[in-house]
Amino acid sequence: MTVRRILLIGGTGVFGSRLARHLAGFDRFDLILTSRDGAKAQGLARSLRHAEGTRVSGIALDHRHDLAVRLAEIAPWLVIDASGPFQGASYDVPRAALEAGAHVIDLADARDYILGYGTALDELARSRGLVALAGASSTPALSAAAVAELTKGWQRIDNIDIAITPGGRSEVGAAVIAAILTYAGRPVPIWREGELQETTGWLDSRVVTMPRLRRQRVAAVETVDAQALGPTLGVTSRVAFHAGLESWIEQWGLMALARLRQAGLVGSLDRLIPLLIAARKLTRITTSDRGGMLVVATGLDDSGRLRRAGWSLLAARDDGPQVPTLAAAAAVHAIRDNLLDPGARTAGGALSLAQIEAEMRRYAISTKIETEPRDRGIFEQALGEAAFTALPEPLRAFHGATGAPVWRGRARVENGRNPVAWLIRWIIGLPEAGNDVPVTVCVERIASNGSKAEIWTRNFGGSHFVSRLHLDGAESLHERFGPVTFRLGLAAQDGRVGLPVVAARLFGVPLPRFLLPRSEAVEEIDAEGRFRFDVRLTLPLFGLLVRYAGWLTPKA
Repeated sequence: MTVRRILLIGGTGVFGSRLARHLAGFDRFDLILTSRDGAKAQGLARSLRHAEGTRVSGIALDHRHDLAVRLAEIAPWLVIDASGPFQGASYDVPRAALEAGAHVIDLADARDYILGYGTALDELARSRGLVALAGASSTPALSAAAVAELTKGWQRIDNIDIAITPGGRSEVGAAVIAAILTYAGRPVPIWREGELQETTGWLDSRVVTMPRLRRQRVAAVETVDAQALGPTLGVTSRVAFHAGLESWIEQWGLMALARLRQAGLVGSLDRLIPLLIAARKLTRITTSDRGGMLVVATGLDDSGRLRRAGWSLLAARDDGPQVPTLAAAAAVHAIRDNLLDPGARTAGGALSLAQIEAEMRRYAISTKIETEPRDRGIFEQALGEAAFTALPEPLRAFHGATGAPVWRGRARVENGRNPVAWLIRWIIGLPEAGNDVPVTVCVERIASNGSKAEIWTRNFGGSHFVSRLHLDGAESLHERFGPVTFRLGLAAQDGRVGLPVVAARLFGVPLPRFLLPRSEAVEEIDAEGRFRFDVRLTLPLFGLLVRYAGWLTPKA
């Protein structure tokens, strides 16, 4: 059997050294680890236990200088680049490797680098009969593989939410921190309302429940998933990728830096890298060695039934940093076994979930898939089947379990002028006044945390506000806007739906009746057969809070 030579660039880094230990267990490979410090690479090589028939050595190599010459000397079968960060990197390393006759794998997660990879290198790779994969890491390789497994055969994918929460005690290198800081407070892509939009890195945050782990705040990070999965899979509403740090000091500290940068009060954050690495010696004291990853998809399954499907990963005993290396390890096997066609492309979609999970067997890493069907929407449960079935078709389509998740139209918005009304609108995030305002409403029919609730996100001309609708034990409908929760007297009559406010709570405290807002909210169909809404909220003593009225149709 042929012994194949693998050159691992960055083999002594946080992820490179983990990958080196894993690859050393493969049979019949000649594994060469590189570092700018040759003694460091040699020391690591000597410390690794390796399989019979496999040889491990270390050399000094700086991939930024004379790489083509060194590759000609080494003559590798495969080059793996684990050096990072890949933000702003060129394609000099993979190009030099391909020209030297070697396959290429890297652990890149940088969006622009991955997006341009195939265009820059595919012709060269095909002409040499070689495979070149970018992003053989947690994203996009593992995230895309999980999505593909969860949504196999589905008729429609509405939302994809991905979150990573590493254990706080895991080692973090300068390259990882540098990569994070490049997009903190900067625009990052998100697939929202069924199209590519932007949000702000480390500021667009939410709380998720990581299965078998903890509830944790996570924030938007820059990955290629939104741009890759959204259009490729025809996702009708949202693709979002969030990450969270177990230490609340680190999480809120990074979010504060992002806020300062967004406001233009600070520029480059690179000079803070040594300080942040030093600070982790203190912040990690209160954290654990357990981390996780969560991929959740909602949509219509192969039978046309609304379904939520989630894949979760739990890594214990500080094996979390091993996860970003496992797709690269799986790719080594796939290339060796001739399972991948020649060419240069993203690793997202190149590997199956089973191939990557097979590399987890050595570690304290477990995965789990959970699915949950939903046969009825919130409104159908609250109204009852007979009353819901009697509604006009546009209302049933909007509120039904299998209805389109994104609706668009136009509206008119009126605002009261009282300062108290302005303050309440600002707290809730209600829109500014305007005529013929473009409106988009996204209905998340199964909340991403799996709770029996719907999340409505309204976009009035770029002004977003979100509400959460749920049923209590008595099947009464509640809608929460920030700190305010309304109990609605939902009723259907003569083809119309009314939603008057019958009770309210502020931060969980019941409001007395004399402070209760008055709601005149109606849903019906207009003369053109479209879904029509008219919502008017008034405050005791202070008059009009807001009124917004208009029409909606499903987004094509």
